[in-house]
Amino acid sequence: MSKPNYTGVYNMISQDNFEEYLAALDVNYALRKVVCILKPSKHIEHDVNTDRMKIKTVTTFKNFDMDFTLGQEFTEDLGPVDGRKCQTTVDWDGDKLICVQRGEKEGRGWTHWLEGNILHLELRAQGVTAKQVFKKVE
Repeated sequence: MSKPNYTGVYNMISQDNFEEYLAALDVNYALRKVVCILKPSKHIEHDVNTDRMKIKTVTTFKNFDMDFTLGQEFTEDLGPVDGRKCQTTVDWDGDKLICVQRGEKEGRGWTHWLEGNILHLELRAQGVTAKQVFKKVE
């Protein structure tokens, strides 16, 4: 079975439990309130031949970039998110992308999957799960 190509630009259409997720990461109250009103877009470049991915999360407040090869651990600087660094691995689980972030916060990571032109993102940390949904626009 071939893996899906995630390349595209996606705009957020909904989110659930995101403030609780940010609290589990110890993001301060004021910043949580600001972040929760933002409507980010995801700009994804996915080279299916090399399994190289670039995911750029763009907001009017702050942007966050990830650049990685699937299945290879790398040091991720989460400074723009919560000021931490962690050892991160993103790999396939069927047609889903599973991210494991080893560091100070237990059970931290995320899962991306596609359903047609809808991109789902489930975020996990410290036993808290949040969900964001994005729609492909390009």
